[in-house]
Amino acid sequence: MSVFAASLVILLLGQAPAHARPFQIEVVDEETGRGVPLIELSTVNKVLYVTDSNGLVAFDEPGLMDQTVFFNVQGHGYEYPKDGFGMQGKGLEVREGGKATIKVKRLNIAERLYRITGAGIYRDTVLLGRKAPIREPVLNAKVFGSDSVVNAFYHGRLHWFWGDTSRPAYPLGNFHVPGAVSQLPSQGGLDPEIGIDLIYEVDKDGFAKPTAKMPGPGPTWISGPVVLRDHENKERMFAAYAKIKNLLTVYERGLAEWDDDARVFRKHTVFPEDALIYPDGHPFLHKDNGTEYVYFASPYPWSRVVADPEMLQDLSCYEMLTCLKEGSRVDRAEVDRDGDGRLRYTWKTNTSVVDYKGQKSLIFNDALKADEGLIQLRDAASGAQVVAHGASVYWNEHRKRWVMISVEAGGKASYLGEVWYAEADAPIGPWVYARKVVTHDKYSFYNPKQHPMLAKQDGRILFFEGTYTMTFSGNTNPTPRYDYNQIMYKLDLDDPRLNLPVAIYRASGPGVADQYGTVHRPLPAKASRSLAFFALDRPAEGAVPVFEQPTKDGASSLTLTAKAADKPATSPLFYALPADTKDAPSTTVPLFESTKDGRTVYETDAASVPAGTRPLCFVWRNPVNVTLP
Repeated sequence: MSVFAASLVILLLGQAPAHARPFQIEVVDEETGRGVPLIELSTVNKVLYVTDSNGLVAFDEPGLMDQTVFFNVQGHGYEYPKDGFGMQGKGLEVREGGKATIKVKRLNIAERLYRITGAGIYRDTVLLGRKAPIREPVLNAKVFGSDSVVNAFYHGRLHWFWGDTSRPAYPLGNFHVPGAVSQLPSQGGLDPEIGIDLIYEVDKDGFAKPTAKMPGPGPTWISGPVVLRDHENKERMFAAYAKIKNLLTVYERGLAEWDDDARVFRKHTVFPEDALIYPDGHPFLHKDNGTEYVYFASPYPWSRVVADPEMLQDLSCYEMLTCLKEGSRVDRAEVDRDGDGRLRYTWKTNTSVVDYKGQKSLIFNDALKADEGLIQLRDAASGAQVVAHGASVYWNEHRKRWVMISVEAGGKASYLGEVWYAEADAPIGPWVYARKVVTHDKYSFYNPKQHPMLAKQDGRILFFEGTYTMTFSGNTNPTPRYDYNQIMYKLDLDDPRLNLPVAIYRASGPGVADQYGTVHRPLPAKASRSLAFFALDRPAEGAVPVFEQPTKDGASSLTLTAKAADKPATSPLFYALPADTKDAPSTTVPLFESTKDGRTVYETDAASVPAGTRPLCFVWRNPVNVTLP
């Protein structure tokens, strides 16, 4: 029978040949066994496949079935071992309906879980006939791609909002903030390790509709959504908006309020064009001396306003943490010092925050010493400076500290794609030692957003996402389906690699023997606290515990011995590196014991102790020689 005759028979009988079953390739994390999204598999002739959010590829390539096919394997933060020729890949026996598994080693500390937005999130899962965990696995509200996310918990649901969003029908899409809602896991929502089931606000065509179309030409962007209660105890949701021209130029800023009936933001207040400060970044609520404030992390949470709807709209009520004199600006800065010349960081209105560039300028012009700058974030291992760009900051109950997830500006592997983890005792800092948790090769992952409302085990397991895009990266090869979309990561804070040095304080005062410990140690009534150095607050490989022991004169001393002659020590004050450590990290310094004015003190300045004094141990350098409020 000729091909034409066979085709005619099929047409007349209303039947089509059975479609070949794809060959299943599953890429899994060798440590967890979980499928890894965003792993690129490419053939020798450069045909590219990218694993979906289950770590799957449905391979069905005419001409390449029923034979061995070699796949190069690569993915941001993951690696496959090289063979004798330096090739990172594997040959698979490709057969219809067959399957193969490729194991990759995770280099990232954070674990990549799934893509949250865009088309084809579970494309290959569907093609392979497997069940996807979300209701809309291939196209939700016709969203192809979305820029940075912000969210807030309001009226019992999580409300999500994004920036510019693309669609299938035309390259120009929604430039006025699409929105969606989801349920918390405790209220029937998905486990965040599995996915987020988004229910979008849609227009008559089924595309994600604008939820913040402020009057005026150009796109609308929003930031800092925050939920406050008014004087009648009614929940109200606000967000800052910006109107954009010429791609990135802001020509108007203001405050918008959510309309529950129309399910959109309405313009509430227009801010003055020359406003020094405005709500921006990811907000959180926190009480300071009994007053609840909204703090805005951009990237550091150094601006705040009393958590009241009336004050939120009044920029004159906003306070900035700054070392400048009241009313001063960075471009004509006057630093604030007391009568003894000590720099003062305090909360002030109508005064500039000193950002990274401003701090560099003040140091260059000898207005500040290097250790008086509050921006001191650095790699805990190498000491290399980390310039935080976008960030989110929240209290973490598991660590009993504030946690920052930030993207680095000007990283080595990518300009805006290196993500760092840091901790501090207070939202204002000191933010000093950090560890990289996610890396990208010439690709951006900006505006990382923690989701504390999704955290598990009192915050031990964190979830955060960011915008994966080639924008600002210099890369001209966008990843199909993934580019310009949000990807979720999981971070286990008990990972030994996240054992970072924390602040160790010295408590001293009239008639009070010096005491040392973390911020959680109660202070004697007459004591004041100063930051002495940094050390570990939990055990680590190669570290030794440091104990406090009473002395005969009623004071105390630090020792590496757990027991004194007459009284056992209860638990270590902190952990440090042994004094005989070879090749100690460049961020560490020796800790010496000395006597001053009849008091036993511990310090890291070798020049201030007698020559030949042997150190007790190695601790981590304190680069912040200022007192915070």
